[in-house]
Amino acid sequence: MSPEQAAPRASVTYRRLLGYVKPYQRKFALAILCMVFFALTDIAFAWLMKPLLDGSFVEKDELAILLVPIAIIGIFIVRGIAGFGSTYLMAWIGWQVIKNLRADVFQKYLTLPARYYDTATSGDLVSKITFNSQAVASAASSSLTVMVRDTLTSIGLLGLMFYQSWQLSLCFLVIGPIIGFLVARVSKKFRAISRNIQGSMGEVTNVIQEALDGNRVIKIFDGVRHEVAQFETANEDNRQYNMREALVRASNVPVVQFLVAIALAIIVYLASSGLLIEEISVGRFMSFIAAMLMLFSPMRRLTTLNSSLQRGIAAGESLFAVLDLESERDKGKHVLQGDIEGVSYQNVSLNYQVDKPNVLRNVSLDIQSGQTIAFVGESGSGKTSMVNLLPRLYEISAGQISINGRSIDDYTLQSLRNSIAYVSQDVTLFNDTIANNIAYGGLNSASSEQIVAAAKAAHADDFIQEMPEKYDTMVGENGVLLSGGQRQRLAIARAFLKNAPILVLDEATSALDTDSERKVQEGLDSLLQSARTTLVVAHRLSTIERADLIVVLQDGEIVERGSHSELLALGAHYARLHKLQGGA
Repeated sequence: MSPEQAAPRASVTYRRLLGYVKPYQRKFALAILCMVFFALTDIAFAWLMKPLLDGSFVEKDELAILLVPIAIIGIFIVRGIAGFGSTYLMAWIGWQVIKNLRADVFQKYLTLPARYYDTATSGDLVSKITFNSQAVASAASSSLTVMVRDTLTSIGLLGLMFYQSWQLSLCFLVIGPIIGFLVARVSKKFRAISRNIQGSMGEVTNVIQEALDGNRVIKIFDGVRHEVAQFETANEDNRQYNMREALVRASNVPVVQFLVAIALAIIVYLASSGLLIEEISVGRFMSFIAAMLMLFSPMRRLTTLNSSLQRGIAAGESLFAVLDLESERDKGKHVLQGDIEGVSYQNVSLNYQVDKPNVLRNVSLDIQSGQTIAFVGESGSGKTSMVNLLPRLYEISAGQISINGRSIDDYTLQSLRNSIAYVSQDVTLFNDTIANNIAYGGLNSASSEQIVAAAKAAHADDFIQEMPEKYDTMVGENGVLLSGGQRQRLAIARAFLKNAPILVLDEATSALDTDSERKVQEGLDSLLQSARTTLVVAHRLSTIERADLIVVLQDGEIVERGSHSELLALGAHYARLHKLQGGA
């Protein structure tokens, strides 16, 4: 299927865009009314040419001499008010559309499955919600203003031209179908170029974001020239696509204007040659010419409007493609609450991509309430996949996971995830205060005493008290102002505060130095002392020796299970891993 066939029809997309305008239909109607009055002022001014010339100059009519100047002032007062009203109201509607579109797309981002983010680039996602949404709003508001206002003006001026001289008007209308053909031809071109511009803008954003996030690696590994070259390539692609659009837009306008000029030349010749001049007065002819000359501006804007309109439609297609993606499945009817009696993995298989091998194959495991289960194995063995399936960050390909004897698919996502606390190696902190990072999201109703108690339990209160503003200290983007160990202890404090019956620890200490690991491990030990069911992904085997059950994974399958001493006695996979890490 070609891109043209796959993309929604422009009219369908534009009607969907206008759906975002519908909630503001009263303001929209008032803006349209202002546009009508604005268009009428152009028509009225052109019509005034007849009484101005015939009445004031030819016939010396005293009433016309008095009223025409007053009428001119009145026309421009109305024009100013109507122009301001239509422009302001449509700008207001446009920014409401931007706000609502961004909100819908942002909310959709938060509900998309984790699989989507495995292949999407953050730069492209950011570009859609910023650059594309404004292009859409331009099509739904400012472009609509030009289209409605100038269309009304053009129709009114054409009507006046026919009223003054239908014969001369027919000469002008000969070029109408030709102009329409040109506009239709360039519409498809504009839309295709606009899609390329939006894609290249996403690439520019992605290069920038990667460079900002990886600035330390770039500096240490002498990557500045490489990143500059990457940015130059993306930047140049974006420039070239924009220049292609500029070329089409710039060549479109003079062609249309040349066609209009031909019609004007023919009309002037016919009127001045005496073939038609006897049928109309000087005032009527000048009113006709004034209407025709005034028609050039709205026609020019209508022809240039096409580029922004097609840009907005192309942007709308990309945004609606995101909005039409399927969110995480949440068809569960039961609420998971209270104690956890047990967790069971039954012949579970997982495949991230259809054309790739399974990362988990027919895994079965029963976990009893209050147990601490540790998953160990080499990189790529499926440890993290095991724990990511429990909160349904990924959907299993086959088999079933049950909590309290019921499939996790039968529970609502919110209640399932409310029952799980999560601490990973890659801690996510927000550019907010320490207190707000501990009491994040659904924990934001926690009291100051509860936050401090959680921090103390996680052995984080000691370094927090040394901060300049203590719990009100800002941590910077993703906690950049804190050390790795401090970030981990805040994540543990967050898990303490949630006090969920299931705890997932995904290599929570693997990237820390010895001192930081000791302090974080103290926090984890405190967390593990409570009667909660815990799943631990371990890199350092020394941290899970006291686990109730150690599960050894290899190539997506369970190859051993047992306690630390039992697995060492087997002298197989676990014993080999333990020996590699310096174990006796």
